[in-house]
Amino acid sequence: MSQTGAFDDDHPPQLALVEDCVHCGFCLPSCPTYELWGEEMDSPRGRIHLMKQGLEGQPLTAAMAGHFDRCLGCMACVSACPSGVQYDALIEQTRAQVERRHERSRGERLLRSAIFAVFPYPRRLRMLRGPLRFYQRSGLARILRRLGLLDRLPAALRAMEAVAPPLEARPPRLPGRVPAIGPARGVVGLLTGCVQSVFFPGVNAATANVLAAEGFDVIIPPDQGCCGALSSHMGRRGEAARFARDVISRFEEAEVSDVIVNAAGCGSAMKEYGRLLADDPAWAARADRLAARTRDVTEFLAAHEPRAVRHPLPISVAYHDACHLAHAQGIRAQPRDLLRTIPGLSVREIADGSLCCGSAGVYNLLQPEAAAELGSRKAARVLETGADLLVTANPGCLMQINAALSQTGGEPMPSAHTIEVLDAAVRGVPAAGLLGSGTERGSPRAVVLSEDADDDVPAGS
Repeated sequence: MSQTGAFDDDHPPQLALVEDCVHCGFCLPSCPTYELWGEEMDSPRGRIHLMKQGLEGQPLTAAMAGHFDRCLGCMACVSACPSGVQYDALIEQTRAQVERRHERSRGERLLRSAIFAVFPYPRRLRMLRGPLRFYQRSGLARILRRLGLLDRLPAALRAMEAVAPPLEARPPRLPGRVPAIGPARGVVGLLTGCVQSVFFPGVNAATANVLAAEGFDVIIPPDQGCCGALSSHMGRRGEAARFARDVISRFEEAEVSDVIVNAAGCGSAMKEYGRLLADDPAWAARADRLAARTRDVTEFLAAHEPRAVRHPLPISVAYHDACHLAHAQGIRAQPRDLLRTIPGLSVREIADGSLCCGSAGVYNLLQPEAAAELGSRKAARVLETGADLLVTANPGCLMQINAALSQTGGEPMPSAHTIEVLDAAVRGVPAAGLLGSGTERGSPRAVVLSEDADDDVPAGS
């Protein structure tokens, strides 16, 4: 494989895309890392300048790799850019080069290996549920915190402990098929995901419930794995392609019109399957077809006339735009519009709402200090709204902002996925069911079942 400067010829950042950047600076105030440090090389245009240097023959130094690593990949710069620079494609190409060609320290390699050996695999993640729930229920965390022992853990482990959400004793289970209520309007598939399925199974249950209430048969293929989003965003291109092929095959077999996704990062990655598998003649066309049928659940519901009655929910919600929903997919109005169909509910905007919360896939584990500072800023803005409930559309955001809110020392703020709020309104769950915290909110997470439904499977199998 030939090499030119920092990059080899296996999908380097494209010069034509690099040259689209006119270095105007409109991206600067949108970039979380530039906001944190004011460092030009930690801005989108600065990183694009480094890409150009690499293409012109500069070597891939540790400093250069560090600037690429510190990018959250939030894509806020894509929304802000007046020149239409495809920074999303550029950083993905560059990260794949860095991951393959940059020699990391032994500690970094071990951490990344551990993360990607566990997080994309639901079965492996589920093995952590029992020990984690025991840890949460035993009071051990309070003891360790009081003794200062948590502070002695490596930063990545402290971050993992902080963001872990409260776990229900018995997560809801989904059938392989949830039939439509009333005349069927169509047949859709549901991606259950990896982190979503294990740590937020109620979100999948609520998604199936609402889709069925709106008249759609929901097919939930069993034994689903990761969609490849975590791997793709971190430059692990081959691994991401392997996950993508599996997802494509499962939903082809399901014979559904649309594939519904309720995690922003997953939807973003799946809509880019065509680019990921463009060089694979056996899969390129299939990837394009799956990408074209992928819909975020709010995007899908907003495109169809509501059928299910919404019961009143007299609460105020602070809606947080998940980066890979708002910036990568351009879905901003639909979640807000759906929330406003609920009688009595008011939506409050978060100041500096387009700035990332610091989750960004596994960024909060790999760059915990920067992520924690961004999380603290986001938590302060959320609290300023005075809302009753934090609402967003991504499991990582829920974990990250909840962890930051818990550090404020005040009363814990309840949170929910957008579809959980809609589900509560459709089923007439009282507001108190949403405003509880942690496992207290388990009871509203039921899913519509039917006697003719297939055998139950875990809500994120």
